Amino acid sequence: METPRPAAAAEFLPPPTAGRVFTAGYPIRRTDVTPGGRLRLDALARYLQDVAEDDVADSGLREPCDWLVRRSVLTVRGWPRRGQRLRLATFCSGTGPRWAERTTTVTAAGEDLVQARMVWVAVDRVTGESCPVGPGFHRLYGPSAQGRRVSVRLSHPRPGPSATGRDWPVRASDFDTAGHVSNTVHWQAAEEVLAGLDWLPARAEMEYHHPILPGARLRLACQLSAGRADLWLLTEQPRLAPAQPSP
Repeated sequence: METPRPAAAAEFLPPPTAGRVFTAGYPIRRTDVTPGGRLRLDALARYLQDVAEDDVADSGLREPCDWLVRRSVLTVRGWPRRGQRLRLATFCSGTGPRWAERTTTVTAAGEDLVQARMVWVAVDRVTGESCPVGPGFHRLYGPSAQGRRVSVRLSHPRPGPSATGRDWPVRASDFDTAGHVSNTVHWQAAEEVLAGLDWLPARAEMEYHHPILPGARLRLACQLSAGRADLWLLTEQPRLAPAQPSP
C-alpha cells in the first residue's frame, strides 16, 4: 500500500466528459452516525448501494443479472455528519468482460468529501455464477468509461502472526437477497476497529474473497501498525473480506 497522503491532498477522479452520470440525494439520519455524529462506513456503503440501484432503475436497463461487490476503495477528504444532506454522483469508470467499476462522489454542504471506486461483478440470477456483461449495459454505461479496463484481481495480504482476533457474530438480519451477508456488514467490522483508534482513515480498501453464507462462524482479526490498520473476517475456510484503513 502506498504511503497515505493527507486527506486535504486526496485526489478524486473527475466526472466523465461524456456518458451517463446519475445523481441522487439522501439525508443523514441519526441511525447512520456514530455517537459523535460522524457518518459510519456501513451507512456510507448502504448509500453507495442505494444510488447504484437507483441509477439502474432510472436507466430502464433490463438484464438477467445482479451485481455483487468485489472490491471497494474509499478516498476521504472529510466526513459527512448528521443533519447534512448527501448528494451522490455516480458513473461507470471502467469495464471488464464480467464486471464493471462504478465511481461515486459524495458531496455534503457543497464539498466533495468522499469518493468510492467499486468493482462490481455481474452474476446470473438463477445460477449465482458470474456472467458476461450484456451489450445493453455497454451501450448505456460504456461511454463514461472511455475505454478504461479494470481488473478483479485482489491483492490484500493474509493475516500475520501478530494479528489478534475475536468472534464476530452473524445475524439473520445481515443477509441480503443473494443469500449471503451484505457488504455493509464488512464495514461494520471496520467501524468496530476504528472505535478503538484515535484516528480516522483518509483511504480505506475492502476486498471480498468469498461470500459469507448462513451458518458461518466468523472471527474478526486485526493487525495494527503505524498509521495503518489491517483487518479480516475469517472462517475455517479461506479469508472472506480483508480491509485496510489508513490515515
